[in-house]
Amino acid sequence: MFKLVFKQYKSKSSSPDLTDVINVDDIDIKQNELNQNYNVQLLSISNEHNVQMIPGIKRPTDWRAYALTHHPGIIIIRNPFTERGQRYWTARCLRDYPRTPNIVNLNERLFNDAVRSDWWKQLDQCSDSDEFQRIKAAMRWTTFGYHHNWDTKLYDEQMQSPFPDDLSIMCRLFATVLGYCDFKPEAAIVNYYPVGSTLSGHTDHSEPNKSAPLFSLSFGQTAIFLIGGTTLEEKPSAIYLQSGDVLIMSEASRLCYHAVPRIIKTQKLWNSTLTNQDVNDADNGSSLLDMDLFKKVGDSNFWQPFSNYIDDSRININVRQVLNPGDVKLS
Repeated sequence: MFKLVFKQYKSKSSSPDLTDVINVDDIDIKQNELNQNYNVQLLSISNEHNVQMIPGIKRPTDWRAYALTHHPGIIIIRNPFTERGQRYWTARCLRDYPRTPNIVNLNERLFNDAVRSDWWKQLDQCSDSDEFQRIKAAMRWTTFGYHHNWDTKLYDEQMQSPFPDDLSIMCRLFATVLGYCDFKPEAAIVNYYPVGSTLSGHTDHSEPNKSAPLFSLSFGQTAIFLIGGTTLEEKPSAIYLQSGDVLIMSEASRLCYHAVPRIIKTQKLWNSTLTNQDVNDADNGSSLLDMDLFKKVGDSNFWQPFSNYIDDSRININVRQVLNPGDVKLS
């Protein structure tokens, strides 16, 4: 059933049937109520958590968080970011995260050291349109923290690069507000999805710690996300993940099959002129981010290359805890 539904949404038809895809924006629901048509519940976000806010994220009491009751442990926070916040994380994913010592998918036989060590810089400096498109389309993932070995499906204590402080703090903020106070971000994969690309059905089971939640952040174009059960025989549900959305896979859903069969170009993103309100409000948390970048993404000329990229692409940051509670390294 999972493969059949995946094939349905992957279809190259210009007008696929999307009537069963859940769009939380279209659900009329009050806090803590259950919409039985979609099996979606709007969660109440507590104001009691003593968390340090970071610039570019709305206060938790302004978040809209939804639980899929027929997939226990799936939570969607509908875009808790400000516009500048979305720009900041988009720029981090494109400019900073694909740099050495982080690992990228680019093949050394097809790309020189300069491209593989600083992909965005080389892309930005490329003047040949064909070569530009070749370099752009080739980037599909980068990893940092504990690096996932795609061949062995294992983590190795010797294969690590630093985990960014700002991303760690942000994920801890989301985790704490949702009640996962012990969550430790230790590994990340950033996926780059041009329109037309997919991610086949799979489970994330390489981590020794399989009980800690998995955090997935979306920026750019919209994805259809499938969440199923523990076998491929179970029919999955389809959900729109839009720019700024935060998806949490926890509890029973943590080891369930999931996939991205389709990226949908839905909007021209973030070309408005930003005010300095975010920057003015950032004083208390300014040490938590790259504030130079946070300010620069409000400049239309600086932002334009990033905007051009996400005009036909989606970026997904996937963060997980690797170690079991109490462990300080892999055994």
